[in-house]
Amino acid sequence: MTPTGFLDALQSVSLPNVFNPWRDQCADYDRVDAPLLRRENLRLFLERAVEVDNATMWIGRDLGYRGGRRTGVPLTDEVHLSSASALMGDIKLVRATEGPVVAERTAAVVWSVLRRVQRPTMLWNVFPFHPHLAQDPMSNRSHTRVERDVTWPFLEALIEMVQPAKIVAIGRDASQALGELGVACDAVRHPSYGGQAEFVAGMHAIYGVANIQPSFAELELPSTFI
Repeated sequence: MTPTGFLDALQSVSLPNVFNPWRDQCADYDRVDAPLLRRENLRLFLERAVEVDNATMWIGRDLGYRGGRRTGVPLTDEVHLSSASALMGDIKLVRATEGPVVAERTAAVVWSVLRRVQRPTMLWNVFPFHPHLAQDPMSNRSHTRVERDVTWPFLEALIEMVQPAKIVAIGRDASQALGELGVACDAVRHPSYGGQAEFVAGMHAIYGVANIQPSFAELELPSTFI
């Protein structure tokens, strides 16, 4: 599959209680052309990951409403779009929303490590969309096994395109899901719920980087969240 074919297939998916950022539009925060902008962000990110040699892939569980739902780039919030642009060779990633810039704590920790690793890295999730509670689109929930089974071919196609030198599962849920799908990977703890230090140490060990825990200032977190 080509990146264009992959994006076309991704954009076509519509599921109940699931926000597809490359298809759907948020009435509260999105620009009019938000789905197209997020698709372009992912296209640039994916094409660069396919081009480089020895790219690695980090895989989380699913998109969060403060991160990839808004940007179209997994594990990346609006605060770190410029960091993602630079890491992948100065590609032009843009905001697709209006109003204040929104930060996600998981994305902040992920990008604090990526700044130290300094290697092109394809970011993805076992379930590529944002699953939410039925009456609350600005909530996060774990995807279901049925949802995973429907979207598993995307992960399979992405691995085939990128041919990553290494795959790292972020969190137990992602690690277990990849194991069930037969994907070989290293695993680190998810940085949420007190797991930040273990996540950072685990990633640093995988890449042979000195384990220096990021300070609050280095995480680039604003004082307020929405």
